[in-house]
Order: sequence, then structure tokens, then C-alpha cells
Amino acid sequence: MASLSYKPDGDTLKNFLKDDTFFRGIRGPVGSGKSVACCIEIIKRAISQKPNDEGIRKTRWAVIRNTNPQLKTTTIKTWLDWFPEEDWGNFIWSVPYTHKLKKGDIDCEVIFLALDRPEDVKKLLSLELTGVWINEAREIPKSIVDACSMRVGRFPSMRDGGPTWYGVVCDTNPPDSDHWWAIMAGETVIPDYISKQEAKMLIKPDNWRFFNQPPAMIEIKNKNNEIQEYQKSDVSENKKNLTENYYSNIIRGKTKSWIDVYVLNKLGTVEDGKPVYESYRQDVHMAKGELALAEHLPVYMGIDFGLTPACVFAQKIRTRWIVFEELVAEDMGIVKFSELMKQSMAKYYPRQFYIFGDPAGDHRVQTDESTPFQILRGKGITARPAPSNDVTLRIESVATCLNRMVDGESGILIDKSCVNLLRGFAGGYHYRRLQVSGERYDERPNKNRFSHIHDALQYLLLGAGEGRSLTAGNKYSKPIIAKRNFNVFNVKPKNIYERRR
Repeated sequence: MASLSYKPDGDTLKNFLKDDTFFRGIRGPVGSGKSVACCIEIIKRAISQKPNDEGIRKTRWAVIRNTNPQLKTTTIKTWLDWFPEEDWGNFIWSVPYTHKLKKGDIDCEVIFLALDRPEDVKKLLSLELTGVWINEAREIPKSIVDACSMRVGRFPSMRDGGPTWYGVVCDTNPPDSDHWWAIMAGETVIPDYISKQEAKMLIKPDNWRFFNQPPAMIEIKNKNNEIQEYQKSDVSENKKNLTENYYSNIIRGKTKSWIDVYVLNKLGTVEDGKPVYESYRQDVHMAKGELALAEHLPVYMGIDFGLTPACVFAQKIRTRWIVFEELVAEDMGIVKFSELMKQSMAKYYPRQFYIFGDPAGDHRVQTDESTPFQILRGKGITARPAPSNDVTLRIESVATCLNRMVDGESGILIDKSCVNLLRGFAGGYHYRRLQVSGERYDERPNKNRFSHIHDALQYLLLGAGEGRSLTAGNKYSKPIIAKRNFNVFNVKPKNIYERRR
């Protein structure tokens, strides 16, 4: 006879398992017992199901993971650690992977599905289920979560008495701050680029509940607010099932962003790649307070086109750049994006604007043979192509500012509201690791959600003259398209585009 002994080690785990809410999500550090709690949830609901007329407690669950390798090596492995085949019955290793638990009056069918298999996704959308467990939910789209909520509560059928309880349970390590989990849990606000229709889907229903475990370690800082070390947390969970030095061992050799996400349970991103700007330091380059703009100085803007357009706003005060706003959109054309730009620009009038964009935006599109720059001019926004699209030159124009010191301060300072730009600097904008032996990376930055805003910043700085010293050897920086004695702060905007003779 199979036996099962489990006791949740932590108040969050206990409260999660005691709760009957339709949708429950639990977020915590690695090793905090989240996945095991979800395994126990399945058997707990199987035991508490009301017997049918034949005295059998019938339930059916689906377990979801984003890829088949992770499903087999992580999710199924955890499941079989608690429900081994020799005690609970044979595990069917053909797709879809299935484990039928039949003990006493319990008849529980558990189906394991991976979202990278089209046949599994199709199977999910046709299942009649009691419940769904979504493992590592940060890797699952909101649309799949919504689909899961429609498939539960349908087994056993009402002819057999219906399910005593039904719903969806999820576990995850911390996601990005703009992930559906973080937004619906009330930890972050809905980003501006989300449409009104999409925003309605991110409002937390009253039958959803999120549980957040305490961090596994705590930061010890000095008087300058710098992290000196990490110490074990007295309130961390699942400690009885881990070795004494588990967390102090796994943080060795890890980046701060990795520790923040996997140990401290903070929202964030850990990218498997090499950061483009290794000289970036958050405590140096991110503004600690609100940035003040100079009234008499112009505003510079950089634009990256495409269906994921991005724009960045900055001022140059002497030789120091102040980056104070960003615009990031998804699945939006330049016509609609130009309206967002105009709304932001209206806040800074009557300042002059010098706007630089992707040189590729000067090429005509097939639909109406107009270029993005022509479309912007039609909207009243005068922009010019940056002087080069060479990726090395663009990156060096930003790196030069990061490494520059002005009166003991950094040569570029970024407002805290520029979350995508800052996350890109922290590693989101990176060189992709190549799938070869050794530490080898792609020669060009990876194209992802952070690359567009960083392209925009590069066009801004390159157009404003930061690349000039790299190509011409000058020791000073000024707009690359200006005359030799041109003063960008004292003349009319129309003259800035005259080329040096």
C-alpha cells in the first residue's frame, strides 16, 4: 500500500494548500517547495472529491510546462519523486504522458502536456478536466492560462455528481515586472503600450489569488547602501528539505540579477548571454531621484522603427547626457506611434527638438511607397536619419558616455521611469550565447524586446555627435552633421542639419 507523508514547511505553503480559490498562484525562490506543493494539491483534491454512485472518487488533471525537455526532466521528475511508479502505478511515456493513480477509492488521471508540441496544445483545448497545474507559469502566455480556465470544472460530469472542487493552480519563479503575473498580482502597473482591450484582460478577477513566499536570503548593505554580503533569511520556507548551505553555495559566481530572481524572489530578468554594456552600473548610471530638465536646452530624440517602435528622450547638459523618458510599443505602426510621440513632445514645448532615427527608415515601404521619415513629417515631426547604422559605432557611442566622468559624476544618467532601457543595460540587451563548447557569443546583439529601445538610444547619441571622436579622432563631441563652429544650443533647429563643408 502506497504511503505519503507531507508537511508544508512555511506559512505561505500552508495557506496556499488550505485555500479553495478558483485560481491560485504561488511565487518564490528556487528550492522553496512550490512545485511539490502543487503535486500535493492534486492528490489532496483527489482524496477530497465526493465519491460517485459506485463509491469511486474520480478526478482528471492536466499538468502544463512550456517545453517537452523541461516537462520530462523537471516537472515529471518532481512528480515521480512523490508518486513513484512502484507505489502508484505505471507511468505511460508515450505522448501524451499520463499517470493513472488508482488506490482504494481514488481514481485520478494526470496528463502531462508541453506547449512546444502542437499536438499537446490541441489536446489541452479538448480535454474535460477537474483541474490544471501550470508549472513555471512565467513561461506560459496569458492566453494559455485563459484556455486552461475554460477546461476545468468539466470532470467528473454532472451526471456523476460533478467536481467537488475545480480550478487552476500555478507556481513560478519571479517573472518580469511587466509580465501578466506581476500585473495581475498588483505588484506593477499596466504598461502604457498595452491596448485598452488587453488591459481589461489583466485586471485580477475576485476569484484569483496570488501567494508570495519570503526571500531565501537577505542583503546586507554598508552605510553607502552597497551590498556587502548575503545572509540566510529566518523566514525562508522549505528549509527542512534543503542542506544547511544550499543557498550560500548556489549564489557563488552568480550575477546580482540572478540572485535577485532565484534567491531573493524579486521581479526581474535573467538573460543567458553577455551584456552589451559591461561597464554599466545601476548605482552610477541610474538617477536616484527625479531628474530636472534645463529650460534653455533642446531635447534630443532617438527613434527605432518597425512594428515594435521605440523612442527615447534626452538632454545634453555640457558633456553629460540626461535620459528622462522612453516610449516602447508592440505591434504598432509608425502612424499610430507618431501620435504617442507628439503627446510626449507636447510636455516639453517650447524647447527645440533634434530627432534622429534608424537610417533604414529612409527606405520606402511597399504599401504606399512612403518612408517612415516622410510619415513623421506628415505628422509634423521633423526627423533625420542617424549618420550611420554600423552596430559597432552605435554601441561605442553609448559606451563612451557610460565611461565618461563629468565633475565626478557619470557621463550619462537615466531616469528610473525608463524601465526597458535600464533592464536592457542590466543584461536584457545582450550578445546571445552560441550553442557550442566554450564561452562563445554572437557578434551582434540579440534582437529582443530590449534591443529596440537601445537602438533608439544609439541613434540619438550617434546623431548628436558622440560617434564623431570614434571616426574622426576629435577629442570633443558635437552633432556629427553640424558645421565645425556650430553651437547646437543657440541657433535655430533648421541649421543643425547642414553638413560640414
